[in-house]
Amino acid sequence: MFNLPIDTIIPGNTLSVLNTLPSESIDCVITSPPYWGLRDYGVDSQLGLEPTFNEYITNLQTIFDEVYRVLKKTGTCWVDIGDTYASNGNGSIPTKSLCNIPFRFAISMTDNGWIQRNTIIWHKPSCMPSSAKDRFTVDFEYVFFFTKNKKYYFEQQFDAYADITLLQKGQDYRGKDTKNYEGVVPNNTPYHPGDIKRRVIKALDNNIGRNRRTVWRINPHHSKDAHFAVFPEKLVEPMVKAGCPSVGTVLDPFVGTGTTALVARKLGRHYIGIDLNEDYVTMANKRLSEVL
Repeated sequence: MFNLPIDTIIPGNTLSVLNTLPSESIDCVITSPPYWGLRDYGVDSQLGLEPTFNEYITNLQTIFDEVYRVLKKTGTCWVDIGDTYASNGNGSIPTKSLCNIPFRFAISMTDNGWIQRNTIIWHKPSCMPSSAKDRFTVDFEYVFFFTKNKKYYFEQQFDAYADITLLQKGQDYRGKDTKNYEGVVPNNTPYHPGDIKRRVIKALDNNIGRNRRTVWRINPHHSKDAHFAVFPEKLVEPMVKAGCPSVGTVLDPFVGTGTTALVARKLGRHYIGIDLNEDYVTMANKRLSEVL
């Protein structure tokens, strides 16, 4: 019987490491695989440098077939994946066209047995500026929420910003009476704009509010380290809270500098991270060592 290497960042090829993990041992997978054709991380056999996007999708699906195996029947899987534009030599679509990588990936996943529950839009208010003169600046990415089965672990989350007018009137989105709830502004009570925001957030922490929507407005995280693409913790937090039970295990098969593992640890879950680049593994372990 295999032992699960929890609370560890494992250096190595993602597929090879996944092959060593026991079946149905992981509660939640949260990851962002290397995007196709965008960056060379300087490591042999890395994902994302395939000659065509079809080869990239095939290789990615092979990895997620193994993810499917190691995920529990009640497990959830969250994948942030970006798009790119075709250039000369890409072959199958016109130059300058979006390749529609995220949708090709999502269709491949459902064709291979995954259930797609949501398409989440990660809206980036402070996105990277673009010098393009003949198209608009892209300020979002897709996050896909998949499961193995129709019944799975899920803890509903609530919007980060409630309707202030409703809370002023002493009720939440579901009409629930909040007049006597400590921290919610009662009807006809004077308030300061900054104070109401704090009270709203406190109320939401206690599950007073509306179910979370699928457009998440979160600024990107800018790292001083050498990693180009770092998950913001605020993007990962609702995935962990919604998709992984307390003391469950979160797997990130492309962990990079370790944000998924960091958030899992802060929220009282176990983690397993995998990355091909040993420098990133070192960075991830350093970040984790700074968290109790």
